[in-house]
Amino acid sequence: MYTIAALYHFTRFADPAALKPGLEAVCRAGQVKGTLLLAPEGINGTIAGPRAGIDAALAHIRALPGCAGLEWKESQATTPPFGKLKVRLKREIVTMGQPDVDPQARVGHYVEAAEWNDLIRQPDVAVIDTRNDYEVAIGSFEGAIDPQTKSFGEFPAWWEANKHRFHNKRIAMFCTGGIRCEKSTNYLLGQGVPEVFHLKGGILKYLEEVPAEDSTWQGECFVFDNRVSVGHGLAEGPHLLCHGCRRPILPEDTRRPEYEAGVSCHHCIDETSDQDKARFRERQRQITLARARGELHMPLQD
Repeated sequence: MYTIAALYHFTRFADPAALKPGLEAVCRAGQVKGTLLLAPEGINGTIAGPRAGIDAALAHIRALPGCAGLEWKESQATTPPFGKLKVRLKREIVTMGQPDVDPQARVGHYVEAAEWNDLIRQPDVAVIDTRNDYEVAIGSFEGAIDPQTKSFGEFPAWWEANKHRFHNKRIAMFCTGGIRCEKSTNYLLGQGVPEVFHLKGGILKYLEEVPAEDSTWQGECFVFDNRVSVGHGLAEGPHLLCHGCRRPILPEDTRRPEYEAGVSCHHCIDETSDQDKARFRERQRQITLARARGELHMPLQD
């Protein structure tokens, strides 16, 4: 079994680049793979590996400046969720593009998973899904509003165009693990919205803690690792990933004429050029060769 840890923490890093070598070293020593983002505003990412390796990586992160209060969410996988380790330096750990947004200053009211259903069923509450359109497409909360954004950076413009719809409403927001809501709730408070709430721990915590029979969640939750989607109890979902566009698809979608492993699916067949598709085919050919040589130990979902 592989332990998966999804984490984020907002804190001030004076020199994120100086933290990168130590973080890479402890992860490699513990056979931990995945992606971690470092920025002046903190750390974000998902990693997976043996229990001892994850424990060592988390201990190292908690020892970073301002990270003693780090919280994370764990789940399990029977196959390696990631093929390699990436520690990247970024301007933001989740990109919103709003320089005045500061989650360390204030955020919306946290709502525990067990209390979420009662809140979103209130008639004066508008529930907004802050995730990207391809994530919302495979699952969301009953009655939630889909802004149909392709990236989180589009959310402020969507709010500006739609804020008139929410006059005299309390706003409840949610995302996969909670990080986007740290910024989106701060943003709405800065726009003068008086009452803003967000699901603590995100959808993943809700699916972990709330029994399916009591749930208002419909569908699956997209995750950014090789599981692609999870359901209640964080059980692995049915979705695969199109490696042409990185969108989730179902197994039956691989039988559609638009599907070509590693190249395209019905979502993206008309979005890429012939040159792009030729490049994707070569990439897929190299992956197939690496598998045949036993150099690629992670089973990619084609």
